[in-house]
Amino acid sequence: MTCMGTNSTLLCIHRDPTQLSLLEQNGYQLLTATNGAEGLRLFMSRPVDAIVLDNQLGLLDGVGVADEIKRVKPQVPIVMLAEDMELSADALNSVDAFVAKSDGPHFLLATLETILKRKLAQRHEGKLRSHTLLHLRRSGRSRESTAVGNKNSTQLAADERDVPFSPVVWRSIRDGTLKF
Repeated sequence: MTCMGTNSTLLCIHRDPTQLSLLEQNGYQLLTATNGAEGLRLFMSRPVDAIVLDNQLGLLDGVGVADEIKRVKPQVPIVMLAEDMELSADALNSVDAFVAKSDGPHFLLATLETILKRKLAQRHEGKLRSHTLLHLRRSGRSRESTAVGNKNSTQLAADERDVPFSPVVWRSIRDGTLKF
């Protein structure tokens, strides 16, 4: 398996981040937080390529943290670690992949590599689409193609827009009373 870890930064929100040492050993740079509020603060202050999120975080559960992350930056992939049967149906809405803790760290590593490869492929596809649309506009080809291109470019820009937390959410993050 090819290692994607080199130069990839992961935000690990986990009660015991030392359990994720295999990720660091495989070239990933880890930012760690042991609770949801701390994880959200790190998420807003540092760029990350993906997130490893423990479902059981105590006061602020993993599903609530994932929902908030996807609301702000939906393009950031989230891998949730969970006990075998503890996930609710709501968890499916904000998480890109699940890994059962019993599957072990190697399965988590393989899942992360797959998700990051998919993210890289999507980014590459977007660049190719933008390059093709630019070429079509410069060459004066089909107005229909250009109209579709403008729509796709606008849609891509909207998908990558960063939406900040509301002042109320920021205040609750700062004072540790964040609830979902």
